[in-house]
Amino acid sequence: MLDQGTASPATEPTVPKTSGLSALTRRKPVERLVAEGGQGEGGSLRRTLSMWQLTMISIGATLGTGIFVVLGDAVPKAGPAVTIAFVIAGLTALFSALSYAELAGSIPVAGSSYSYAYATMGELVAWVCGWCLVLEYGVSVAAVAVGWGEYLNELLDGTIGVTIPDVLSSAPGEGGIINLPGLIVVLLAMVFLLGGARESALVNTIMVFVKIAALVLFCAIGFMGFKSGNYADFMPLGMAGVSAAGASLFFSYIGFDAASTAGEEAKDPKRDLPRAIMLSLLIVTVLYVLVAAVAVGAWNWKDFEGSEASLAAIMHDVSGQAFWGTLLAAGAVISIASVVLTVLYGQTRVLFAMSRDGLVPKVFGKVSGKTGTPRVNTVIVSVFCGALASVIPLGKLVDATSIGTLFAFALVNIAVIVLRRTRPTMARTFRVPLGWTFPILGFGFCVYNMFSLDSITWVVFGCWMAAGLVFYFLYGMRRSRLATDAGATEAEK
Repeated sequence: MLDQGTASPATEPTVPKTSGLSALTRRKPVERLVAEGGQGEGGSLRRTLSMWQLTMISIGATLGTGIFVVLGDAVPKAGPAVTIAFVIAGLTALFSALSYAELAGSIPVAGSSYSYAYATMGELVAWVCGWCLVLEYGVSVAAVAVGWGEYLNELLDGTIGVTIPDVLSSAPGEGGIINLPGLIVVLLAMVFLLGGARESALVNTIMVFVKIAALVLFCAIGFMGFKSGNYADFMPLGMAGVSAAGASLFFSYIGFDAASTAGEEAKDPKRDLPRAIMLSLLIVTVLYVLVAAVAVGAWNWKDFEGSEASLAAIMHDVSGQAFWGTLLAAGAVISIASVVLTVLYGQTRVLFAMSRDGLVPKVFGKVSGKTGTPRVNTVIVSVFCGALASVIPLGKLVDATSIGTLFAFALVNIAVIVLRRTRPTMARTFRVPLGWTFPILGFGFCVYNMFSLDSITWVVFGCWMAAGLVFYFLYGMRRSRLATDAGATEAEK
């Protein structure tokens, strides 16, 4: 709900202490975070994005991943109850989205949950959160890019009768040498991002309309093949299967927070960011549940095993004509590309904020004076994500992304509670209703879904976090701007 609040004085220290434990818990004042908004090395980001464009960025980063790509992995776990799994994942996202909306309206900066943690829980927690976002955004770009290649082959087969051979369209270990389509779509997204935020937002808006039209078309065709008998064995693997599917499907909702990474390029971020986050999540959840319900009604749940282009196959089976499946594949090629575009955008902006704080190298904070974008940052991130997409299988990427996202979202829910205690009178354009109830529920749902993931995912996550902590203690802790500013102040004394 809206809450204009009253502005509070800057009661936090401008330069925190850096000795002992305080070096890990030093916080960056909210006022300083906001004041530095848009500032980069050599230039500044430009405020060109409206509420509508922010909503489209959020939808673009979210809608498509779970339906077009991950459905074939989730249905074999949950059976027809995959619709419940989508609702569980959606509720988890909703509680966290409410917390994101409050913080985005209060701290409208590019770092998203990384910056929120920096203002509330200190530098070490902020670093951990930022490191999780690198996993969330970077790996999800690669995961979606892998699925894009499946639909590209469907489109090529239906139009010109040829497909890209497995050796060039599959990861090593899955019958190929390189997933070339996955690499190509990431590099195409990079080209659009280098043109500027406003230009990228326009391209994304067009893509979003295409993907919504494609999913509505699927529902219309798929409903004609609906068989109630497909729901007879509703929960074949029990609630454990539904929980496992819900944890994986949470990957499908990660995009709503992409709008929060645009905080320094929004025209009116305090007003527009909360609205864009909540509106996009509502639209996406309704479409996900609707499409999943029609898909399972049209196909036996066992038929989804191993299918990464299941919606196109369903349309072909129901209609008996290749045309409709080909048309959906065309829509999927465009819509999944928009996920790659917007999530890649979010990744670059998070690294931009971390670079400005000195926690990652300065090269990620350089801004082009011509386009107002972090161009070198964009190229580095795109090449890295493209390389991941070209050599790692989809399933391993999805779960790794989910656990990183869930951990970051759990921290966001905690950040809301902390900021309410430490800055109760700070102006808030949106306030999560019912006090601490929803943030606590959001935290609980995130933890529950994390423990629904398999042990291998936890091992990967543990290794990733260990590597991040090593980097922080060897590099970020020493080069942090809060540390260097404090050192300069001491020297002046």
